[in-house]
Amino acid sequence: MSTPSQQVGIAVIGLSGYSTDPVAYKQGITRLQAMGHVIHDYTAPEKKHLRFADSDEGRLEQLQAAINNPEIHIIMALRGGYGLSRLLPRIDFSLLAASKKLFVGHSDFTALHMGLLAQTGAVSFAGPMVCDDFSRADVSDFTHQHFWECLHSKNITLQSVFKGNPSLDVQGTLWGGNLSMLLSLIGTPWMPAIEGGILFIEDVNEHPYRVERMLLQLAHAGILQKQKAVLLGDFSAYKLSDYDNGYNFDIMLNYMRQHVAVPLVQGLKFGHTLDKLTLPVGAKAHLQSNAQGFTLTVTDYPHLAVV
Repeated sequence: MSTPSQQVGIAVIGLSGYSTDPVAYKQGITRLQAMGHVIHDYTAPEKKHLRFADSDEGRLEQLQAAINNPEIHIIMALRGGYGLSRLLPRIDFSLLAASKKLFVGHSDFTALHMGLLAQTGAVSFAGPMVCDDFSRADVSDFTHQHFWECLHSKNITLQSVFKGNPSLDVQGTLWGGNLSMLLSLIGTPWMPAIEGGILFIEDVNEHPYRVERMLLQLAHAGILQKQKAVLLGDFSAYKLSDYDNGYNFDIMLNYMRQHVAVPLVQGLKFGHTLDKLTLPVGAKAHLQSNAQGFTLTVTDYPHLAVV
């Protein structure tokens, strides 16, 4: 695994669930330190409260401490799960944006990405978390390499080979994240009002019929058809049964393609999966797709200085 070109101050905060494997979690912290970075860990196993990494007040204090620390460049989520929805009304997103720090995470962290974008227009990063992207035994060189490349670059170009996609050439704001979290924000002050955007989505443990239902809700709410394209990431860990009678993800997707006007493009390497891209949420993007795959170029987003 290659290391980035500058020492970085990284804050680890737990705004959602707690680590279920303290040993692996410590290994994740050690891996980050071994890359030459200074880790400011605001979490601790003994702080866990119910199913959360800390009490509501404690989790907000972690966020505030990370923002106040001038030695921190990146604020990374401990893990996902659930918990950020409780905190949204008490988060000062203008303060987060003014800090100029780079916020990184996915899954439940989608709520912070969306709140930051909706309230301030600031860019954040859908990407790896300590658990389990840095803590797992089979760490992904791809995930870590792309993470540092993205955060040290002014722009990135992603290419994906995937057969059967529609042909299109569009530009717009790149936004999105976990599909379930996006649904939970509809009608709230933390749901961005993006028109002409490129929406990316992923989810885990969601049967294809539930994915269909969520996509239809986005359409019924008038959000889906306002986008220029939808990029589908990883949808995994669900189980089909005899009751489905042949209904699967491909059939669901074919149905959606016939019933919504927005192009649905597959092959985005992002989600609850070993190999994942890092995506600047709220940045400008250019998507070119054909029947063989797609190219996504993302530009004009905040990044770390290269030494």
